[in-house]
Amino acid sequence: LDIATELHNLIVDEVLPGTGLEAEHIWRGLEEILRDLAPRNRELLEIREDIQHCLDAWHRKHKARPHDAKAYRAYLQDIGYLVPEGEPFTVDTSDVDPEIASIAGPQLVVPITNARYSLNAAT
Repeated sequence: LDIATELHNLIVDEVLPGTGLEAEHIWRGLEEILRDLAPRNRELLEIREDIQHCLDAWHRKHKARPHDAKAYRAYLQDIGYLVPEGEPFTVDTSDVDPEIASIAGPQLVVPITNARYSLNAAT
């Protein structure tokens, strides 16, 4: 594992003191997480790149035409960008600190009248 000096110093000098954790334990854990998740992350990035190419191609092909919302939605479904809504589910917060489980996180509030802000917030 190749760790940037700045990150190493931050963890060792500012984050870990007082926690009872050893730096080597943290780096081994990080390395294991990266080893386990990196292949799936690469797959997801490839899927995202493929979808982005499809979206770009659609917009190049249709740039001179009026927007056809039904056709565009069908296209998004065809390429896997939109998927059918799944079954209802709940998220369990057991074994999570109360600060995380019961306090709402930050929310982004934008004026609905500004399309650019609204689009950025939605993505």
